[in-house]
Amino acid sequence: MNILVTGGAGYIGSHTSKLLRKAGHTPIAFDNLSNGWAELVRFGPFVFGDIRNEEALARALEVFKVDAVIHFAAKAYVEESTRLPEEYFDNNVGGTVALLKAMKRAGTKTLVFSSSCATYGNARTPTIKENHPQEPTNPYGLSKLMCEQVISTVAPVAGIRFAALRYFNVIGGDPEGEVYERHEPETHVLPNLMKAGLSGAEFSLYGTNHPTPDGTAVRDYVYVMDLAAAHVKALDVLRARDRLISNVGRGRGTSVRELLEIVRRNVKAELNVVEKPIRPGDPPELVADNTYLKTWFDHEFKSTADVVKELAGTSRAR
Repeated sequence: MNILVTGGAGYIGSHTSKLLRKAGHTPIAFDNLSNGWAELVRFGPFVFGDIRNEEALARALEVFKVDAVIHFAAKAYVEESTRLPEEYFDNNVGGTVALLKAMKRAGTKTLVFSSSCATYGNARTPTIKENHPQEPTNPYGLSKLMCEQVISTVAPVAGIRFAALRYFNVIGGDPEGEVYERHEPETHVLPNLMKAGLSGAEFSLYGTNHPTPDGTAVRDYVYVMDLAAAHVKALDVLRARDRLISNVGRGRGTSVRELLEIVRRNVKAELNVVEKPIRPGDPPELVADNTYLKTWFDHEFKSTADVVKELAGTSRAR
């Protein structure tokens, strides 16, 4: 199939594009490079465009005879969203509306939406099922929830089959090094921890008084290639059903202190850790209940320790 990958020049979009190509599909990256990189578009055509531009989207869908869309394009920084909420609603929600209108015009009938565990807000249970209340604690999570609501309302009217994959914290990179994680500035915990371990740079530990066993935030870390595989699989699942709403997570939590120790062991260096207050909008614990995921995605997820070990080996090789 020809697959339009919005945000295809970004971290997750580029890794998913690689797996789409391996599966025999043609990924068409649609990106305005605000948070993506042209050098990561390696597996198919590139269309420069803004996700809010319905005309540009419709042209891309029609010119490339697109069969399905995987929609990653979004602003995705929790802390930034608390300062610039209007930009998150404009880009994330407005972009999703524009995409749905373009798909309706072009007759494109399949959509896989990259949602987020941030739609749940603070966990009421040790692990989060898909029917957990969605009460986001930050504008980023609210924007993703609003996108889900827009899609679930518009899709049946437009005849669009859709998946909403609520994934948890993404880590790691392509083991072959063709694509990789790159953010400027880098806000993700693992790359910053790796940088601290390898260079001696300061690592900011945000929050040591969360209501968790060791006081630091607990997250369900998902290897990016496993997450990409889930998006590719969702395309197949939608051949037989109209909608799929599912978590994508390992079902196991790792605290920031535990992650810190894993990195310390693998890079064999002490870390210059500076403890700072909890950031606005950060829930203390987010861990998936992946029972439903296993019913449609038979896949062995890579452990957090194995991801860190792989990254440490790749970093030393460079």
